[in-house]
Amino acid sequence: MKNRTIEIEENLNKIKGEYFEKFEAYRAYLLEFNEKYNLTAIREEKDVYYKHFLDSTATAVFFEQGKSVAEIGSGAGFPSVPLKILRDDLSFTLFESVGKKCDFLNFIVDKLQFKGMNICNMRSEDAARNALYREKFDYGVARAVAQMNTLLEYSLPLVKKGGEFFAYKSADKEEMEKAKNACFLLGGSGIVFYDYSLPEGYGNRTIAAVKKEKNTPQKYPRGNGKERKQPL
Repeated sequence: MKNRTIEIEENLNKIKGEYFEKFEAYRAYLLEFNEKYNLTAIREEKDVYYKHFLDSTATAVFFEQGKSVAEIGSGAGFPSVPLKILRDDLSFTLFESVGKKCDFLNFIVDKLQFKGMNICNMRSEDAARNALYREKFDYGVARAVAQMNTLLEYSLPLVKKGGEFFAYKSADKEEMEKAKNACFLLGGSGIVFYDYSLPEGYGNRTIAAVKKEKNTPQKYPRGNGKERKQPL
């Protein structure tokens, strides 16, 4: 198994050091577009760097070299864009249903000259029923999208058997207990937690990791909003 020690301080040094120029450009574009696209409520420089950028890099050591990653509900590009800055070897496909957010993401891909980063203006549940995307990715990631049981139905159908899904969550694991049934129904082997703390009192967080050990049954995701209205 690849090293699963979350290197927050090391990542912070990289953000402030060798990758600072790209992160600073990303921050500037984020604030510029935020005025018309409503991308984030977090605007203060330090808050953006810690709450968005640094937090997004928590899984940077989790991925094997050169693998493919699906991001569910990309929004302004967290965690995919910070991860891509640190791990340019990875290829990302970002699923985002809001057209204006996709416009911003495409702009960022162009300005930061990313290769292997595709933006798809579609709902993840639609992508998961599309043969082009279903069970095609080595990994899946999502941050601040939905409750875990709902999120798994959106995400696990996109991940290959033998792949893994990472959800960025708060330190409160109560919702994970409710997601155990969904995890097994969708082909997961269980939920493993990797806890970490953001420096300077920015909070305790966890990565909820789910290994995909079986193919997801074809009836999932159910669609028509059932993932949220009637979670597994």
